[in-house]
Amino acid sequence: MSEQNPAARRDVPEELERALAAEVSLGSRMRHVAVGLAGGCAAALIAMLWATEPHPLPARTQAAFAGLIAIGLAWSAFAVRVLSRRRPLFARDRVLGARLALVATVVTAVSGTVLAAARATTAGALATALAGAALVAAAGLILVRAQSRRRELLRLRDALRQEAP
Repeated sequence: MSEQNPAARRDVPEELERALAAEVSLGSRMRHVAVGLAGGCAAALIAMLWATEPHPLPARTQAAFAGLIAIGLAWSAFAVRVLSRRRPLFARDRVLGARLALVATVVTAVSGTVLAAARATTAGALATALAGAALVAAAGLILVRAQSRRRELLRLRDALRQEAP
């Protein structure tokens, strides 16, 4: 007696169910909350440090602080954008986050390498450049994976639209 009418119930493909469950899960939301809090706290901490300096900071230090505050605020804005939207599939947000990570990593790696080249030994500059290159490669891989996942979900969406009566 508890059987459902198969015609009334539209079967959702298993792949789509898995994708939806992962995208709207509490864990996914909590990761975005953590990213937003980390970015906001980092920006606030650096701004407080800057504001409480007893003497004016050198221009390079001010530029570095401003850049770090901007990166923290960008991560907070990204998290707010993701969490305030009601759409279940965040593939576009993953691509945006990966692009943000790549830009922040490239800026940090280049700045660190230039600073190390100006102030450290050749070995220190090389170590900084290699570490920066590794982080940029990791951020690039994350971007490629996010774009691939988005393409996969778009293909799935298009296939489901074609199957719909």
